[in-house]
Amino acid sequence: MPKDSTSEIGTVAAETRSYADTRARVEDYFDRTATRVWERLTSDAPVSRIRETVRRGRDDMRSKMLSALPADLTGLRILDAGCGAGPTTIEMAQRGAEVVAVDISPSLVEIAQKRLPKALQNRVTFASGDMLSAHLGRFDHVIAMDSLIYYTGTDIRAALENLGARTSGSIVFTVAPRTPLLMGMWYAGKAFPRSDRSPTMIPHAPAKLRKTVADIGALRDLGRVNSGFYISQALEFRA
Repeated sequence: MPKDSTSEIGTVAAETRSYADTRARVEDYFDRTATRVWERLTSDAPVSRIRETVRRGRDDMRSKMLSALPADLTGLRILDAGCGAGPTTIEMAQRGAEVVAVDISPSLVEIAQKRLPKALQNRVTFASGDMLSAHLGRFDHVIAMDSLIYYTGTDIRAALENLGARTSGSIVFTVAPRTPLLMGMWYAGKAFPRSDRSPTMIPHAPAKLRKTVADIGALRDLGRVNSGFYISQALEFRA
């Protein structure tokens, strides 16, 4: 086998391990550590001032991402990749979409199922597992809110290539923007790891990501939401 082929296989294997390792950490955090926190955060229950800024930020980001989709989603099949407790799933189903709602955390999927209004149940299919699984099928659009924020640029590229091959329209997703605050938190997290800490977000600059994915599709900046302790950047990818 030529040397360059061996190198390429090694690189692909390393990228696969990178994604799988991060996915395992995210699954452990959300399914075993943070389920109650996220259940409360995504409800109307009282929360601390800090978490209230996160709640407002997530609401604003959800609105921004959904505004990038057609107003009428009737008949469109949409993947809610990382559905969490299901607020985005509910809004898309209310707009007529056929939603496949998947999350790596079975506990959060169970919460989302319980919260789904009975009138919308025939429009939503729930699943727990890998949001990139080919078994989920093809889609008109994909929304991935804060579900790629823990991954490297290489892993994000692979995820977009995977989903882009099965999506006829847009993939709307978020990343942690490369701001001084988030970079400081990122370096602090690397220096002082804690076993009970959430997986570390990896900040990205949209311009650099655009170059990273240029050979597989086009990336558009949809804007940033900055609400206290919630900072997130919305992007749109089309293969």
